[in-house]
Amino acid sequence: MTWIIGIIAAVVAVAGLLVALGYVGYLAMLNNAAKKRGLSGGGAADLVRSRWAVAGGATAAAVIGLLITAGESVPGDIIGLLIAGGAGLVAKQGLDSTRKQLRGGN
Repeated sequence: MTWIIGIIAAVVAVAGLLVALGYVGYLAMLNNAAKKRGLSGGGAADLVRSRWAVAGGATAAAVIGLLITAGESVPGDIIGLLIAGGAGLVAKQGLDSTRKQLRGGN
């Protein structure tokens, strides 16, 4: 029974990490495009600069959560699941917010 919880925790932790890495990748691509546009990309570059901390923090939390799930204890698996899953949710909300703000939907 404990191995089932471990597998579920690992899957959720990996999913949270992938979402967080996707947010970092999106910001990196957006920053690159803004730099190529020069002065006209200044607004997007400023937005990206303001979002790096959230993306980096969510990614770090997801990595920590994934590492916690690597242990052999059920409480550790549950804690890791909550940390990494929460980080994935924060990254998803940040991504949605960034996309909405870029479209001008404040």
